[in-house]
Amino acid sequence: MITRRIAQYAVGLKYEDLPPEAVKEVKRYLLDSVGCAFGGGNTKDVRIYLDYYKSIGGTAEASIFGSSHKFPCSNAALLNSLMIRALDYNDIYWEEDPSHPSDIIPAALTPAEVLGSSGKELITALILAYEFEMRMCEIAHPGIRERKWHHATLTAFVSPIVAGKIMGLDRDRMVHAIGISGSRQATFGAVTAGHLTMMKNTVDPLATQSGVIAAELASRGYEGPAHIIDGKEGLAQTITGGEWDIEGLVRGLGKEPPRILRCSMKAFPTEALTHSPFSALLKIRQQHDIAPEEIREITIKTIARAADILSDPSKYNPTTRETADHSLPYCVAALVLDGKLTPAQFTDERINAADIKAMINKVKVVGEDRFEKMFPEKKPAAAEIRTTDGKRYEAEVEFARGDYRNPLSDDALLQKFNSLVEDKLEREKADRIIESIMDLEKCEDVGKLMNVLSGQ
Repeated sequence: MITRRIAQYAVGLKYEDLPPEAVKEVKRYLLDSVGCAFGGGNTKDVRIYLDYYKSIGGTAEASIFGSSHKFPCSNAALLNSLMIRALDYNDIYWEEDPSHPSDIIPAALTPAEVLGSSGKELITALILAYEFEMRMCEIAHPGIRERKWHHATLTAFVSPIVAGKIMGLDRDRMVHAIGISGSRQATFGAVTAGHLTMMKNTVDPLATQSGVIAAELASRGYEGPAHIIDGKEGLAQTITGGEWDIEGLVRGLGKEPPRILRCSMKAFPTEALTHSPFSALLKIRQQHDIAPEEIREITIKTIARAADILSDPSKYNPTTRETADHSLPYCVAALVLDGKLTPAQFTDERINAADIKAMINKVKVVGEDRFEKMFPEKKPAAAEIRTTDGKRYEAEVEFARGDYRNPLSDDALLQKFNSLVEDKLEREKADRIIESIMDLEKCEDVGKLMNVLSGQ
């Protein structure tokens, strides 16, 4: 069974096995995720979940970002993951399937706080989060998203590996943890199709929590099916409509560069397939001074699935942050009018502004056949602006800003982090977070790190 081979590798992986460039990327992605968590910590969905967990109580054992509240480990893991995810600003990997590996960070970080794990142990577990989440994105042909399932389905198989590593599970118990979590967590694509709700950002945190619960149960002797991925009525047999390369989950493990080196950061707080169109639009803006009132029509050319997911009729009348950040027409309108896309462009006031609504109607999104042949190896898109005086301006990109082939610099990452925490943390506390994360391998107790990340 493939879960035994995965578990064998995960249990045996040591910090000393990790290349320095991978360790650096873990710290960069952790800093990026913590910034996203502070930025998303006051969203409505996070507030509702926080109030819910406060109402039911439980053992106060684990911290959440930017708060003095403590909750049971699995509940804190969900909250922390939801905070990271809430703005849709955290990392992205997209091969056959899309995913946000940083959603899984709390599956390691939260139990590491409870257990007093070291920074090196945390880094090692986070390497596993990226490794197996990204491999899961590669093995279905076509991807499960194309088969109308959401990628949280995949996260449920990875989060127990990550939590199990921190909890010190042996091979057999980690196999059980994967089976427990995989048995109970499958997510319909409906959460990101058509009208979007708070569940768009919540299903992956639920899958992260599932892994923590599963690892806790397995540590106590609870059993789960070892054949959950490749056996009878497991993942590969149940989600039909294509092929599965199950061997891809372990092929080259320990010999190929860690997958985290191929993950990408988001330069915009929006759905990942919007980023290349934005990068093309920004190229036009940098080269030409076009006033919004001069624009007659904007045409975005992208891959077919982006046009389908991000510009169906419902996307021309977004009413919430969740619907706006997955609306390509809305985001294009906001970028053209405001010259930027930050969380400030997704407030209720901005979403319902008259100039936005007028500009949305000038945006047309079309699928481009030649881009289909380039995707997912490349992430191409083109933008065209036609003005009222009959002029036409065009630009095309193969990789969005933030793609690992066009990465955010350390300075750009710090700018993003600071923009997300500046109205929530004193400068001294923000600098302390940066320093603590960049020195993570020196940390002897992640509980002390979480004191810093909770803003204390």
